Amino acid sequence: MGPRQASIRALLKKVGSQVRQIEAEYNKSLHAKAIDPGLRVDIKNACENLRSVLDYLAVDIRERHCPQASSKDRFYFPILPDKKTFDSRLDQWFPGLRQAAPAVVSALEAVQPFQSGQEWLGHFNRLNTENKHCDLVEQTRVETQETKVTRQGGQVSWTSGVTFGQGVSVMGVPIDPRTQLPVPHPSLKVERITWVDFQFATIEVSALGLLKKALNGISTIEATIRPLLYDSAG
Repeated sequence: MGPRQASIRALLKKVGSQVRQIEAEYNKSLHAKAIDPGLRVDIKNACENLRSVLDYLAVDIRERHCPQASSKDRFYFPILPDKKTFDSRLDQWFPGLRQAAPAVVSALEAVQPFQSGQEWLGHFNRLNTENKHCDLVEQTRVETQETKVTRQGGQVSWTSGVTFGQGVSVMGVPIDPRTQLPVPHPSLKVERITWVDFQFATIEVSALGLLKKALNGISTIEATIRPLLYDSAG
């Protein structure tokens, strides 16, 4: 194992510990209905460590498969918004990679945020870019109230923002427009659940949720691409 790969493993282990601590502090902040300033710093540091993993991986790709690349060029791990930009930047930052290691190129393209299910990487990249020289962006506490109605054989639910008028029934039981709940009935179980989270204001995603996705996703990216760097078949 080379020193850079050892650093990557150390960083991923460190972020795993950071996320566990952040989750505990996150829950305390939710209870207090205010974000502890230290929590912002902890999230920012964890994101920076994850970004370093991608940066190390990008350097390994260049060193292994792009010998003609200039050491003076600026380059990044590719996180691009569309296929056209991806193709252009890939050839600019990793000259010769398509010919030397097409499997690596395919793996890089598969994780881009324009691919279904990979949107988190675009959010992560935007978060790091916007906070490169400043504090973590403002987080907003968001509460979503869900009403869940259960009856033998089925369940219906709706969130705050849905309004019922006269004459509406749910599972055969009328809704009281004043309470927006089914009238009491022995066959129904009615629950009001409040979901609470902190979101990054500019990207409107859960702060803790994004951090967990980034840890899992970047760990997977590294584990997928690393073996391909040394696959003689490219």
